[in-house]
Amino acid sequence: MAPCPTATSAKMSNPRPTLPELTRFNQHFATCIVPLWQGPGWNTELALPYEALDAEHQPLPVQRYRAMACARQLYLFSSRIDQPGAAERAAALFRSLQKHFHDPEHGGWFYSIDAQGKPLDRRKDLYTHAFIVFACAHYWGQVRDNLVVSALAAALDVIEHRFARDDGLYEASLGEDWGNLGSGALQNPQMHLAEAFLQVLAVRDDQAVQQSLLQLCTAMQAHFIEPAHGLMLEKPRGTVDNWFEPGHQFEWFYLLHTSPLLRGTALHASIERGFAFAERHGVKNMAVLAMLDVQGHVLDATQRIWAQAEYARALALRPDADVKLPQLLQALQGRFLRQAGWYECRDGQGDVSRHDMPSTTPYHLATCLEGLKRLGG
Repeated sequence: MAPCPTATSAKMSNPRPTLPELTRFNQHFATCIVPLWQGPGWNTELALPYEALDAEHQPLPVQRYRAMACARQLYLFSSRIDQPGAAERAAALFRSLQKHFHDPEHGGWFYSIDAQGKPLDRRKDLYTHAFIVFACAHYWGQVRDNLVVSALAAALDVIEHRFARDDGLYEASLGEDWGNLGSGALQNPQMHLAEAFLQVLAVRDDQAVQQSLLQLCTAMQAHFIEPAHGLMLEKPRGTVDNWFEPGHQFEWFYLLHTSPLLRGTALHASIERGFAFAERHGVKNMAVLAMLDVQGHVLDATQRIWAQAEYARALALRPDADVKLPQLLQALQGRFLRQAGWYECRDGQGDVSRHDMPSTTPYHLATCLEGLKRLGG
């Protein structure tokens, strides 16, 4: 990976010694990737990030803007609140989240709007609402603004009173008026809801959220864990043609292992047990593969940058981190970071299969870097 033409030294916030690979990763993120969303990736008219940029930093033709993407970018800039322009950008993103996506009639937030800013997909999506909780909790922790905490309270309220099911899980998708669409519970939205609950607890004492989080983890253990290996399945156990994704296995591991509340739960024990299986079958030459069946057979060998980032922060918690983490960071930089930004995906042969850069990806890189710096990298 060649350095950015405009790169300057990026000082790590953690005073402890860091891996040189981590320092380079952080510098590339700060000087090459984040500025893309302060410049060419920003639609000044709607005050929203474009969904994606091409390899030359031009916005792809606009078909939609998603509330989830807006929320992820709110997290990105609120996590860099002391840097030039970040506070203003975070404030603009929060305003746009409310202005463009909030449903004034039924409550909650629409999934997407069109190129003109009109509601497009009016469904209510748990994944979206989880990220709104996550971003608003983090942003409120930075600014302590009453409007932000009100949005956070509203998002938590609809999650508990609209999405919650009797079994401790949450419905993946509901209609505009909260009608049941028969979506059932899916793994990924539950995981990001757990992440959102953890972020709430990081900024305030909230017994209701704590109880919901513990109930959710108990339900995930009961309904989503494949018992033979401790794998986190993508659909409820017993679903035909089910699968697991190593990237999500590693993401769950980090969330559970770094939480004093969740470390030691049955779910944590399962995910920790499944780590070796996911690593053995789902990581090839330091590249995390996309999808496997429960026997460890590869269903999709695509390598996605977000999965590499999740593996990195999970690997930092493992006993062999000193050996493997530098190798992984070198592989991530060599295969996925480029002078003009990053490569989103490589195929099973290692060839670049996506040349666009989605506005949602910097969230994964930011949480990875934050996790590595917290752990002393």
